[in-house]
Amino acid sequence: MKKNNSTQFTSLHRVLHGIIGGLMLVLFLTGFLRMYWMNKNKIVSIIESKAQNTPLSQDQMVDIARTIREPMWQWHQYAAYVIVVAFLLRIIYMFVKGIKFPNPLVKNPSMKEKAQGWIYLVFYVFLAVSMVSGFYMKWIDGDWNKTMETVHKWAIYWFPLFILVHFAGILMGELTDKKGIVSKMIGGDSKQ
Repeated sequence: MKKNNSTQFTSLHRVLHGIIGGLMLVLFLTGFLRMYWMNKNKIVSIIESKAQNTPLSQDQMVDIARTIREPMWQWHQYAAYVIVVAFLLRIIYMFVKGIKFPNPLVKNPSMKEKAQGWIYLVFYVFLAVSMVSGFYMKWIDGDWNKTMETVHKWAIYWFPLFILVHFAGILMGELTDKKGIVSKMIGGDSKQ
């Protein structure tokens, strides 16, 4: 794989970056809502407190909670299918065009390049693990379901951390040797 250190971002690179970023936001928000604000047990307890004089069974209340959350969950699943395609296209694109972030495995990279490379590699591994664990839970009814669910839920923690690190890196780049990187990522390189 060839190494490409330029900060020129092709249209395809920028589109894939935007799609993956947008879909990760949808996946994070729908997962967060499902786990916390729209947790099935919380919805059931609200139904219980509001319907004290209405004879609803626990199963009926759980069914109501699931029905309320279903459209949000469909968005999560649709976003997951699309992000898999975008992720695979991004990986193929990186192999065809060359790596777009510093390779931390080469000899004598700067500390900054080494950190950037490791952050991106960890991000791609975590994203792949999140996809595999999500699809395992969806399509395979196996002995690893609980483990996969736990691993899948880790995204609630690593995603915001990655965003903070990503924006800190952008800020550092803008303030040091990568001035204009945000403009190039959004609008492309005017020299293309």
